[in-house]
This record gives sequence, structure tokens and C-alpha cells, in this order.
Amino acid sequence: MQDQESAYFSKEGLVKLKSELESLKTKKRKEIADRLEYAKSLGDLSENSEYQEAKESQILNEGKIVELEDMLRRAVVVEHAFKDTADIGSQIVLEDSGGNQLRFTIVGSKEASPSENKISHESPLGKALIGHKKLEKVVARTPKGDVEYKIIEIQ
Repeated sequence: MQDQESAYFSKEGLVKLKSELESLKTKKRKEIADRLEYAKSLGDLSENSEYQEAKESQILNEGKIVELEDMLRRAVVVEHAFKDTADIGSQIVLEDSGGNQLRFTIVGSKEASPSENKISHESPLGKALIGHKKLEKVVARTPKGDVEYKIIEIQ
């Protein structure tokens, strides 16, 4: 059973999700249909590995479509209004105990991407930041221990 909680997205994240869904429904379905058609042309389907692989791809694709459609039904677009407190959509500049500055954007969990410095509001750091203001210190409770940060800027 799917989680029925809201799925939080930025405007950009929602556009990306819709684009991915559209691609799976059109381009990916066509590619799989073409693969299935080709595999059928090879003859006996019971021992046809290309056919089996194409069917498996079809099942995975349809499952992903259902998952994305469910996310879209639960999607809540968060508009950050440049408040003085950290929230979903905030761009935050932090300073760690070593004086290093880090920049993150707080996003919904489905949009999180550490490689793009997008952290989930449900992550230890995201939870620690939500509701705090510029120049406040926060403590992120991570599996490796507590880490303290100072909020330098909120945009």
C-alpha cells in the first residue's frame, strides 16, 4: 500500500516529475513496444530471452508510471516566500565548526539530491534547520553523532 502523505515539491521539481512521467508514458512505452514486436518476430516466445527482458522492462516501466502518478496526486507545491525562517524551498548558507561554508536548498523528500545540494526536510540536517532563523545555531543529529552549524543566510 502506498504512503498517503503529501509529497512536497518545488515548482521546478513538479515540472521535472511531470516531464519524467510523460516520457515514461510515451517514449519509453514506444521503445518497449518496439522491442516486444521485434522479439515476437524471432519466433518461440517461451525460450526467447529478448521477449522476456522486454516484458520485464514493460512491468518495471508501468510500475514506475503508477508510482509517479501517485506522487502527483499527493503533490503539494511549496512556494518559498523568502521568509526569515528556514522552510521547504529555503536556500540556506551554513557554517560548520571548522569555518567552512555550505549551501543547501531544503526540498521535499522526493526531490532530494545531495549531489545538487538539495536536502530533504526529513533529513537530520533538514529537520534541524526547519523553523530556525539567520545567525541561530542548529544541531543535526546524524548517525555519526551530533553536528553543529550556524545559519549564515536564508534566501
